[in-house]
Amino acid sequence: MKTPDWLASPWRRRASVAVAGALPVLAFPAPALWWLAYVALVPWMLLVRAAPTGRRALRDGWLGGFGFMLAMHHWLLPNLHVFTFVIAGLLGALWAPWAWLVRRFLAGTPSSGRIAAALLVLPSGWLAIELVRSWQGLGGPWGLLGSSQWQVEPALRLASVGGVWLISFLVVAVDVAVAVLVSVRRSRAPALAGLVTAAIATSAVWLWSPRPEVRGGVRVAVVQPGVTDGPDNRFAREEALTHGLAGQDLDLIVWGESSVGFDLADRPDLADRIAALARETDTNILVNVDARRSDRPGIYKSSVLVGPEGPTGDRYDKMRLVPFGEYIPARSLLGWAASVGEAAGEDRRRGAEQVVFDSGKGLRIGPMICFESAFPDMSRHLARDGAELLLAQSATSTFQQSWAPEQHASLAALRAAETGRPMVHATLTGVSAVYGPQGERVGARLGTDESTTAVYEVPLASGTTPYVRFGDWPVHAALLTLVAWGAFEGVRAVRLRRRTGTPPPVPPARTAHGSPARPAR
Repeated sequence: MKTPDWLASPWRRRASVAVAGALPVLAFPAPALWWLAYVALVPWMLLVRAAPTGRRALRDGWLGGFGFMLAMHHWLLPNLHVFTFVIAGLLGALWAPWAWLVRRFLAGTPSSGRIAAALLVLPSGWLAIELVRSWQGLGGPWGLLGSSQWQVEPALRLASVGGVWLISFLVVAVDVAVAVLVSVRRSRAPALAGLVTAAIATSAVWLWSPRPEVRGGVRVAVVQPGVTDGPDNRFAREEALTHGLAGQDLDLIVWGESSVGFDLADRPDLADRIAALARETDTNILVNVDARRSDRPGIYKSSVLVGPEGPTGDRYDKMRLVPFGEYIPARSLLGWAASVGEAAGEDRRRGAEQVVFDSGKGLRIGPMICFESAFPDMSRHLARDGAELLLAQSATSTFQQSWAPEQHASLAALRAAETGRPMVHATLTGVSAVYGPQGERVGARLGTDESTTAVYEVPLASGTTPYVRFGDWPVHAALLTLVAWGAFEGVRAVRLRRRTGTPPPVPPARTAHGSPARPAR
């Protein structure tokens, strides 16, 4: 394939690859051009396909991954500064093997069989990358490609069957098919067959996958105080807003992440004030305490339920912390990040297990805190443990003017669709939103410019989705596909060697004592 003249310059090509890698970010909120995801990988793949060598393809994968990670986390720049580029560079390397696979399957004029294999192997390789980077220590599953489809109803049906992973697989498969249609005219039949198969599979899921059975509902109030100055002013604003909820026949009131900046055992006056609000509204209040614990060392973020008599004893301590925001990985090596940005000065402590507890009116709730709503396994485990309502208490005030609040709120739609359980995303400063058991939006969301409360009629549902029952099976299938392809390539290489008559390497002759024999002169 001839390289266009405008890509002749190495630096121009590198910049083009990085920009091409960043294109998929436009499919996520706030731009929310969800349809772009189905063609956004095509420019990147076409550039990789034209790479003259495998080494160049590896570099193109790294550069494209760097562009994708930097664009996905650009809102961290004001806080982490230069370290944002370091993170993007490290994570971008994950895409180097995937780009090598792209060139392996699509370079030149691939056969129909090679393209058919590409429609399985390349999406599987992408899922393997998403699995690796979903590890909390590498930043967690922020910006999984499938999560760009949070507002597309057919995609949400796919999520109920195979989680966000199944959506990612489908999106990448469509991108691969489009790339073939654009660049390989002689082998379009497998690509068209792949697109038809994807459409049929999505339609089958739409028609036959089980839907949650709605059974009644609850009234949940979200308190969003907006941007305030300090924990005392924030508490006072939350208290004033909650007073206005009296007499509204509520089942639960939810405050956002870090809504209480003091340990309630150390500040019984605050616990008494929240309890007074619970009596006034005749509703238990789920607050979030971000403070140093009095009963154990360290700072914890905890969801705490407070009733008319005070804290009920139901408490969940955050388990998965935000890298650099709440702790610094390998602090002895990377602690310098705190000196160049707003990284955590002290590591927060982790909770031991997830908790489902009774909200006080027979409603079983499963709390998560901020970043944890990005992890599909956490909401799935809560649903399996009997949670009827999923909750995420969040605060993105540091990134108020960025795309982060919109994208974070959108994750609740996917978690609801995956589990068949409604989800409340309650924040301090927006965006707050509620989604029903099929991922549909419930009521109006609260934007980043609002300081108010909102009451939502949240439908409850019973039943178990295939994703809750079978877990991350698309990831397992993807890994098996990669192993099978690797085994096939290994067997083929052995057969090719035998067919061409290339003898295996002969070990050097040895004497009776085991030492190498000297060649005759």
